[in-house]
Amino acid sequence: MKNQELNQSRAQHTPRGVGVMCDFHADRAENATLWDVEGRQFTDFAAGIAVLNTGHRHPRVMQAIAAQLERFTHTAYQVVPYAGYITLAQRLNEIVPIGGSNGGPNKTALFTTGAEAVENAVKIARAHTGRAGVIAFSGAFHGRTLLGMALTGKVTPYKVGFGPFPSDIYHAPFPNALHGVSTAQALQALESLFKTDIDPNRVAAIIIEPVQGEGGFQPAPADFMRGLRAVCDRHGIVLIADEVQTGFGRTGKLFAMEHFDVQPDLITMAKSLGGGMPLSAVSGRAEIMDAPLPGGLGGTYAGNPLAVAAAHAVIDVIAEERLCERAAALGQQLQAHLNAQRATCPALAEVRGLGSMVAAEFCDPATGAPNAEAALRVQKRALEAGLVLLTCGTYGNVIRFLYPLTIPQDQFDAALAVLTQALAA
Repeated sequence: MKNQELNQSRAQHTPRGVGVMCDFHADRAENATLWDVEGRQFTDFAAGIAVLNTGHRHPRVMQAIAAQLERFTHTAYQVVPYAGYITLAQRLNEIVPIGGSNGGPNKTALFTTGAEAVENAVKIARAHTGRAGVIAFSGAFHGRTLLGMALTGKVTPYKVGFGPFPSDIYHAPFPNALHGVSTAQALQALESLFKTDIDPNRVAAIIIEPVQGEGGFQPAPADFMRGLRAVCDRHGIVLIADEVQTGFGRTGKLFAMEHFDVQPDLITMAKSLGGGMPLSAVSGRAEIMDAPLPGGLGGTYAGNPLAVAAAHAVIDVIAEERLCERAAALGQQLQAHLNAQRATCPALAEVRGLGSMVAAEFCDPATGAPNAEAALRVQKRALEAGLVLLTCGTYGNVIRFLYPLTIPQDQFDAALAVLTQALAA
């Protein structure tokens, strides 16, 4: 079928609530390249929303999945366990930035989606503390389930028409220097929340993305993360780092929390963990992870054997191909390139990011107001030239860059040339 026919069929058979960005349909993919059903070629700077840090169909990942297919595809780990789950948990326990000087062991539970990981992290924190309250941040994104939406700090399109949401969820401002929120103001707002909305002794967890995803690729300031750690230590609150989008090399470190001099108690991960297969995890301090009773955690497809095999290959590829270093180098090149365009693109207000988690934010040059139209124009021009980009941000005025870290250098350079033309237009 051609794209037009598929678009007509999609409109007829799928609901409008599943928003779709592109008007073409994928036929095949390889590393950083997509081909549609009509044979057109696109450079993929979306990577399935940060899922494909190791690229489309990496040979090592494909081989691992194929080998597991020859053995078994499903048992339900809670019914008949298997070694791959256990050895992946062990590997994650060893590489997550938790423990260190604290010296304690870690444990890991596997799930299927990022939202599942987040919900189970909250369950674990509540079981450990015996408290109910959870604090998240403005601009945050933690999933589309009811609890995920409650934690998410963006109304449209995620919350509209779906309430009421679970109770005992609170939001505090996330620091954002461009829009006038300093670290000191954000920490003071958290203290005010303790005075006006919830006693800190009723708070089970504070959950934060080290770099906000949907919120606009906003890195948390280091002093803010230190402040949160101090607040959590003072009140016995579990600090959860949501690394669903930031994990597995995207920021130039295996986990974004490695950029900070403090550690969380729990980490959620998904997306690029499975290299294109649905897999998520919660890792954390053993005494916290062991709080739920047997049967309190799990899921029919949690830790699917094919996805687990893929994850082992992903971790190997990141190490052997030095993708953390590659992420840092590509991100540095991209930020330098974007900053060079600011002289001829006055709407480009800020370029920021860690490693290859880079954002370009657009604002009205005269007023400083967020300019979503400018971001959409750049996205549209790039797509017309064969470059797939995603927008994000509370106001939809940010372009985020999520190319596979395995992208060939010549293809990356060609994509930057397309980006230059889109910004100029």
